[in-house]
Amino acid sequence: MNRLARLSAFTAAVATSAALVGAAPAAFASGSATLPVMDPAGAEFTEAGGATPLATDKTIPHWSGSFTDPTNGTTYGYNMVGADPSTNSASTVPTDIIPVNIVFSANNGYALNGTDVVERTVASPIFQTSDYTSTTKSTGGAGELSPGNAGVQYEDAIMRSQFNKPGTGYHLNLGQPAVQAPVTMTIPNGKGSAYQNSHGVTYGLVDYAWFSSRIQQLMGQQHTDPTYLPIFLTNNVMLYEGSISNCCVIGYHGASKATGNGGGSTNGNGKQGVQTFAFSAYSTPGTFRGDYIKDIHALSHEIAEWGDDPFVNNTVNPWVTPTAPQYGCTSVMETGDPVVGIGFTLPGNTYDTNASADGSWHPEDEVLLPWFARQSPNTTSQPTQSGTGGRYTFMGDLNPYPGFQKPATGC
Repeated sequence: MNRLARLSAFTAAVATSAALVGAAPAAFASGSATLPVMDPAGAEFTEAGGATPLATDKTIPHWSGSFTDPTNGTTYGYNMVGADPSTNSASTVPTDIIPVNIVFSANNGYALNGTDVVERTVASPIFQTSDYTSTTKSTGGAGELSPGNAGVQYEDAIMRSQFNKPGTGYHLNLGQPAVQAPVTMTIPNGKGSAYQNSHGVTYGLVDYAWFSSRIQQLMGQQHTDPTYLPIFLTNNVMLYEGSISNCCVIGYHGASKATGNGGGSTNGNGKQGVQTFAFSAYSTPGTFRGDYIKDIHALSHEIAEWGDDPFVNNTVNPWVTPTAPQYGCTSVMETGDPVVGIGFTLPGNTYDTNASADGSWHPEDEVLLPWFARQSPNTTSQPTQSGTGGRYTFMGDLNPYPGFQKPATGC
């Protein structure tokens, strides 16, 4: 059997495991329940494992580069998705969306279904083309955004700006996603619950370790293809680590050695597969305070980080930023972590209609390679809107924080 949606035998097999997969109780599928009221803590992100591919391994297309940090004289290597920008060529990585329907035993079978947000996710700028030349609203106001990046996907715009490639043949595209059969996870008592915040927005919390172990099981059982990017999508269901006060992880990406289709052996004999993957919660507007952690903010964060650090093994001189104190002093080259909650709007979100919706999509700003590389002057990235040199984040001058108008600060 070849790929996820074609695995009808898999669907039948895992349905026998009530702890992992089962049908959501019909009485609660529409959302009728009295839920405890609790405001979620702040949004955050993490990584889920990592793997270093060999040249012979089956995985997504990627290229390698390096830079020497002028502040410590150390040379750091990195892998990125797609083709080397210097070739001015285009790459497309096929994708799967696996909707995850969550049923909470703690709430008498209350369900939050990833299937309910698939259509809007597919219709979003993550997969459809948009105009990134300007924005009507951002953390730093309205204005010019990324000249030359019209008619492209979000990650394509980020990568083209990162290497100053607007107007060239360089592209990194996501294939239009194949939406797979939904997976239903029944969350045991003590491993998660559904809540309402003080504004009446419903969300869910699930134990990070419990959820992530089942994602790993699913990839093995479904024989995911390591040349694809599978995205596990929930409907405003997030993760906590240890206790519900330690939340809310709204997305992660990772990589692992795989034994899926063509994956080979995990003991080093023959061609192996290195599977990259992502989890994202579609964020209902009004779940969090602020203007930008809504709808695709989490998925944009993870897709951009996957593009720059697909195998979760790119390290840099440790950095710290007051805009994201939850990450402390870290050496990971994760482009979204420094700018959580900083973003801009794109038009066309006709799906979210509650009081906190504004008719827009809310992708995240992203830090670019020269910020981590401490490159000054920045001759790698697209020039800022004011022409003061290369930009250190995608938003350039529209990112209002001084720490992102110059290279990273050490710990």
